[in-house]
Amino acid sequence: MSKIGIEIKDLRLSFASTVALSISNIILDAINPTIILGSNGAGKSLFLRLLHGLSKPDRGSIEFPEVYRSNYSQAMVFQRPVLLRRSALANVTFAMQARGISKVQAVRCAKIWMERAELGHLEGSPARRLSGGEQQRLSLVRALALEPKILFLDEPCAHLDPSATVKVEALVENAIHAGVKIIMVTHDAAQAKRLGEEIILMHKGEIIEQQNKTKFFSNDSSAAVRQFLAGTPLV
Repeated sequence: MSKIGIEIKDLRLSFASTVALSISNIILDAINPTIILGSNGAGKSLFLRLLHGLSKPDRGSIEFPEVYRSNYSQAMVFQRPVLLRRSALANVTFAMQARGISKVQAVRCAKIWMERAELGHLEGSPARRLSGGEQQRLSLVRALALEPKILFLDEPCAHLDPSATVKVEALVENAIHAGVKIIMVTHDAAQAKRLGEEIILMHKGEIIEQQNKTKFFSNDSSAAVRQFLAGTPLV
């Protein structure tokens, strides 16, 4: 059992004859927020899906500390919200009742979370008619109401305007302060700097840098990091 972090060993995934992901031995921080950066096609979302168990590697292993191993301890929010054809409130209570929580308790808890996310006035609104930012906050609320120990986020702000992004980031920050381990994919270096402590840089299915935030965004960072931050395509 890993007591020091999330251990990834010799992870490899191929499609036909093309290697999509190849990660040797690394250990992700067990507590502090991990942000995975990279350009489009770098393998970020694929890596996240492997971590959450939505995809299976051809070989290799991912070993979580015991506190994160249960399915109930994990949750994921996707780039595009996946919402049920029912009210905003019912989207949250449905997930909670599926976990065995009573309807009365689920409704009470869901209302509290929706108020925190500034969605209380939209409880009865059809979830799929909310704005993009509201839908993403609802997806986050639905995940957080289940009290996960680790939360995977796949570019949750990719299609949002700056105002909506601020509100989503506020929910993520609150989760971090509450002790939820965050592993988040983004292409936005500024967002990584705001939310992350451990920064991963991926390129062509490989992890080419793993640093703490201070080192990653300093003048002492590697040439690859400096290229990425400058917007220069990595070779």
